[in-house]
Amino acid sequence: MLVFENGSDGGICKNAFDVAQTYSETLSTNEGGKTYDFRAQWFEQPLDHFVKHSGHSWHQRFWVNSRHYKPGTNAPVIVIDGGETSGEDRLPFLDTGIADILAKSTGGIGVVLEHRYYGESIPVSNFSTDSLRWLNNAQAAADSANFMRSVKFDGIQEDITAPNTPWIYYGGSYAGARAAHMRILYPDLVYGAIASSAVTHATLEAWEYMNVIRDSADPKCSNHIVNAISSIDDIIQRGYFKRQLKALFGLADLEHDEDFVSILETPLGFWQAQCWDPEFGSTGFDGFCKTLSAPFSRIMNAAEIEALPYGHEKRMVTIEQGFAVDIAVVNYARWIKKHVVSRCTDTVEQCFGTYDDSQYQETDLKQDWRLWLFQVCTEWGYFTTPPPDQKERSLVSRLLNLGYESKICKQAFPNGEHFKVPGLPNITVVNELGDFDIAADRLAIIDGEVDPWRPYTPHSQYYAVDREDTILRPFKIIPGGVHHYDEWGYTNIFDEPPEIRKVHAEMIEFVREWLKDWKAPKANSTTNLD
Repeated sequence: MLVFENGSDGGICKNAFDVAQTYSETLSTNEGGKTYDFRAQWFEQPLDHFVKHSGHSWHQRFWVNSRHYKPGTNAPVIVIDGGETSGEDRLPFLDTGIADILAKSTGGIGVVLEHRYYGESIPVSNFSTDSLRWLNNAQAAADSANFMRSVKFDGIQEDITAPNTPWIYYGGSYAGARAAHMRILYPDLVYGAIASSAVTHATLEAWEYMNVIRDSADPKCSNHIVNAISSIDDIIQRGYFKRQLKALFGLADLEHDEDFVSILETPLGFWQAQCWDPEFGSTGFDGFCKTLSAPFSRIMNAAEIEALPYGHEKRMVTIEQGFAVDIAVVNYARWIKKHVVSRCTDTVEQCFGTYDDSQYQETDLKQDWRLWLFQVCTEWGYFTTPPPDQKERSLVSRLLNLGYESKICKQAFPNGEHFKVPGLPNITVVNELGDFDIAADRLAIIDGEVDPWRPYTPHSQYYAVDREDTILRPFKIIPGGVHHYDEWGYTNIFDEPPEIRKVHAEMIEFVREWLKDWKAPKANSTTNLD
């Protein structure tokens, strides 16, 4: 299974996660069909910023919140990087979230800028390997710089382009890394940046992601998952009753064992989908944990069964003569059958098998699953594998490895005439921009305490060095926070949970302090002869 940067933002719809990812998207997004009073505007961009006179341009979509704008005050522009999803998915942050909060507190303007290739900001006619070759970090950063340098907002007469106006660049997750990178790459244009859950470290194997979930979840639930996966691995490796095991999950006809155990990762994605705002968050992980602890029959006493150690004879459920498994495995299977397999309308091999290359060959513009996958395969990585220490407890099967997880790159992106996807992603192009140590004045680093992406941020509990939290270089952890928790917000921040209200107040404070030091660049001196 590929770990997707924004969870529900980038689902693969042509392989083993087809139904599973659709289910995840359904539960992790709950916008109730809400519409926002922001009109889309468009900005012309070159397809290739680094080839002069390429002759190909396209239009990048953006939205503006000017409800708090105070002209003539050197108020900032707060721009939210759309990241690897449609910019429409970021409009809540423009309406009541961080862009609105900071614009309101500074008299500034909020903007959502859609990322090239995503949403309706599509510069090509298909998503073939060749057509995707301009989807990379450097081109996307140049888009943002060109936008900041040249954009004109409808209804605003002032020239508020950078560097003549202070621009504060905000991003969460992949877009958080981009925010940090923008401060490094274009310091003359980006006066300040806020990098939330910023994955500034790219890696091939993202085994730490699942470790955060393992260590942060309810211990009973975590133990159930670890033990169930270990038992499943043992059964598969022994070979006896393997088909019966798959049948328990409704997957008897799934040919490859790796595809089978990959599907078992599906409920773990709900950890990232949690949010303090119930309108947008998912309770799917808690529901899964509840299922694992449920008694198998009415005659079982739930509390008594839960108190017994995994594998105790009273917890064992006989599937057929000679084959019995712990109740946690049975309940895991019930969840997968109900929430994943039930959505398959074809054979399980066609729904969940990943070895048929033909299912990845469609390249029309409806195949947006190809976009973030292309970025994963070329520059970012993050393939989910178990911990390298074989003795370490794992939430994912030991059958999974980098070869299996990354094979989709070759399957989905055969060599083009003009571009070839590397054998493994070139993560150096990300990490050379600062990695765990990325830092600059007026670059804020904000992370969630139990975010599964935290190991790849400057707050990494595995690899990063702790820093002092200052106004000039804020470095903040949100207690109990998961993925870019600071990006959501309420119109009245006093209605927010205490830890969110606190970080928002601190963000308002350091942005205001930053702005006190802003000075317009000196114009080139000229003599007026008129």
